[in-house]
Amino acid sequence: MSKTLLPVDQMVPGANLAAYVQAVGSIPLLTPEREKELAEELYYNDSLEAARQLVMSHLRFVVHIARSYSGYGLAEADLIQEGNVGLMKAVKRFNPEKGVRLVSFAVHWIKAEMHEFILRNWRIVKVATTKAQRKLFFNLRSAKKNLAWLSAEEAQAVANDLGVDIVEVQRMEGRLTSRDVAFDSPLDQDDDDAAWQAPQYYLEDQRSDPALAVESDDWQENSEGQLYLALADLDERSRDILAQRWLADEKATLHELAAKYEVSAERIRQLEQNAMKKLRTAIAA
Repeated sequence: MSKTLLPVDQMVPGANLAAYVQAVGSIPLLTPEREKELAEELYYNDSLEAARQLVMSHLRFVVHIARSYSGYGLAEADLIQEGNVGLMKAVKRFNPEKGVRLVSFAVHWIKAEMHEFILRNWRIVKVATTKAQRKLFFNLRSAKKNLAWLSAEEAQAVANDLGVDIVEVQRMEGRLTSRDVAFDSPLDQDDDDAAWQAPQYYLEDQRSDPALAVESDDWQENSEGQLYLALADLDERSRDILAQRWLADEKATLHELAAKYEVSAERIRQLEQNAMKKLRTAIAA
């Protein structure tokens, strides 16, 4: 069998997609016998030439699969290139002793690479990360081609079919209907109302203002310092009463402190009030 070689400018889909599609479509298909012979050469002898012929003869199938994903708004040439990667992975792993044709085996690998590419590039923020979310993404998007916003019954039916919680279905539907928005308004924005809807205006967090943070830290440090000095000026009994009444995890009662210092509960209350008054005066100074 003669080797099939493509011109350099037709080897890459992005260079000239129409020429590439025409070129790969002209590559002859392999008979089952020839495919098995090449697969055995690759499997048992690591023949690179056999691998090349197997890949080249199946490039047209990658183009066919890529066109089924045209509704995602991604370049067909990019999908084809990703699918070609999957095809090469499939050829590398193909076992001719399994009794199946290469195209049946390779479909999974081709689609897997395309799926990964779609999920990476369909939105700026990744819409699906787990295996269950990926399955839900493609199945739900396919179902919504013929449906408007899902009703509760339709969402439950999808959840039952895919074996996921209805909350996951509703969450994924929200992601599918959302769109990427620039954080700040475009410089050439003619619509002033639309410009003020940019997230930079309503996602601002005032708590992260550096000036306010410095001011808050300075106030906290100054207050703690004044409190420490004020407590140091109190006598030991007054400090202990405040600590037991205000700072302890299990606060003491007036009667417990009265028993400790052998005075009346009223006297403990007076000592507490006097100590608090001295603290307020010292901190306010």
